[in-house]
Amino acid sequence: MESNNESGGKAANTSSQARQNKDEWLQSHETGYEKRLKPRHVQMIAIGGAIGTGLFLGAGGRLQLAGPSLAITYLVCGIFAFFIMRALGELVMHRPTSGSFVSYAREFLGEPASYVAGWMYYLIWAAAGIVDITAIAIYMKYWALFSDVPQWAIALCALAFVSTLNMIGVKWFGEMEFWFSLIKVGALTLFLIVGTIFLASGHHIAGHTPGFNLVASNGGFFPHGLLPAVLIVQGVVFAYASIELVGVAAGETENPRKILPKVINSVMWRIALFYVGSVVLLVTLLPWSAYSSHESPFVTFFGKLGVPYMSDIMNFVVLTAALSSLNSGLYSTGRVLRSLAMGGSAPAFLGKMNSRGVPYGGILITVGINAIGVPLNYIVPARAFEIVLNASALGIIATWGFIVLCQIAYRRAVKRGELSDVSFRMPGAPFTSWLTLAFLFGVLVLMAFDYPDGTMTIALIPVIAIALAIGWRRTKPGAKSASSTAHASASALDEA
Repeated sequence: MESNNESGGKAANTSSQARQNKDEWLQSHETGYEKRLKPRHVQMIAIGGAIGTGLFLGAGGRLQLAGPSLAITYLVCGIFAFFIMRALGELVMHRPTSGSFVSYAREFLGEPASYVAGWMYYLIWAAAGIVDITAIAIYMKYWALFSDVPQWAIALCALAFVSTLNMIGVKWFGEMEFWFSLIKVGALTLFLIVGTIFLASGHHIAGHTPGFNLVASNGGFFPHGLLPAVLIVQGVVFAYASIELVGVAAGETENPRKILPKVINSVMWRIALFYVGSVVLLVTLLPWSAYSSHESPFVTFFGKLGVPYMSDIMNFVVLTAALSSLNSGLYSTGRVLRSLAMGGSAPAFLGKMNSRGVPYGGILITVGINAIGVPLNYIVPARAFEIVLNASALGIIATWGFIVLCQIAYRRAVKRGELSDVSFRMPGAPFTSWLTLAFLFGVLVLMAFDYPDGTMTIALIPVIAIALAIGWRRTKPGAKSASSTAHASASALDEA
C-alpha cells in the first residue's frame, strides 16, 4: 500500500514539475515584447476587426440577394462571432500571449495542432495582403490627382509606409489602427444619425416615405424566400474576419486581464448597432431593390439625398479599411510566425526581434509575399486569383475552430484540477462551444454549394492538407526549438 502511495506521489510530483516546465517554456515565448498598447488602441482594434469592407461595400450586393433578411443573417453570424470572441477571452484570461490561438493550440492540443493553426492563419493574411495593396492602389487612382501614377507604384508606397510603421514599434501599429477604425466608426455613426432623423421625421427620400412600410410593400423580410438568407451566411461570416486580432494584441497590452473582458463584451452591441442597425435603416429608408452590388449602399442613400462628394468620402473610408486590413495582417502574421518559430514549427529566422520588440522576421516575409501580389494581378487570370483569395476563407474557419477547440480543452483541464479557473467564461459552454463548431462546419457545407468559387475552394482542402503534411515532416518541430529541454517536459506532460 505504501509503495502504491509513494508511486502515486512521485507521479503527481512529476506531472506538477512537467506542468511548471511547460508553463515556463510557453511564457519564455513572450520575452522581448513591449506592453505598449493602451485601452483606446485595443478598443479600436476590436472595432476595426468587426467592421470592414464587407459592410461598406458588400452589403449592397447581399441586399440584392436576400433583401431585408440580411439583417437577420448578420445578427445570427454576429452571435457566433461573439461566442468565438468569448472563447478567446477565456483563454486570454488564462494566459495572455502574442502567439494567441497558436500558443493555446500548442498548450492544449499539441505542436501539430499549433503548426496547422499558425500556417492556416498565415494563409488568410498572405492572400488578403495581396488584395489589400491592390485595392489601395485602385482606391487612390479614383482621384484625378493619382490617375497618372502607376498602380504598382501606389501599391508599393502603401506597403512601404505601413511596413515601416509596423517595424518602428507596436505603439505605431496601435495608433494607425486607432485612427483607421475611428474613420470607419465615424462614417457609420454619421449614417446612423442622418438615417434615424429621416426615419423619425418621415421626410420623403427619392419619392419614398421612410418606414417599415417599405419592407412590407417589397416582399417582406424574405422577398426571395428563406433559402437565399441561409446561403449568404458563408459570405456574411467572412465580414467578421479579424475579430480574433484582439487575442494577438493581448500579449502587448497593458493590463490585458482588466481591459479585454470589457472590449470583448462590447463587440456584441457593436455588431448589433453597426451591422444589424445599418441594414435595418437601409431597407426602411429606401426599398431594398434600390441597392446594388456595383455601389456601396451608403453611397446610394446619400446620393439620393443629393449630398455632394459622397462617393469621394466613401472612397476614403474604404481606403482606410483596406489600409487597416494591411496593417493588421503585417502585425498579426509577425506575431503568429514568431510563435510558430518558438515552438520549432517555422524557420528560426521568423522568431527574431528587433530592439523595439518587433518580430521583424515574420513581417518581412509577409511584406515580400504582399509585394509579389502586385505583378500577380496582371499575370494570373481573374478566376484563379479569386480562388486563391477564397482559400483564405478556409484559414478563417480553421482559426475560429481552433480557438473553440482550445477553449474546450482548457475547460476540461480546469475540471481535472490541472489549471486554475477564470471568472470570464464563454456563456453556455460547453453547449455553445459545440454549437459554434457545428455552425462553422455548416459554413463549410454552404461554401461547397457556392459554385464555382466556393466548390473549388472546398476542393482545395486535400491540397492544403498535403502541403501542411509535407511541411510538418520537413520542419521536424521540437528538434529545432531553443528550449528543447522544456519542450521535452511539455511533451511528457501531454503524453501523461
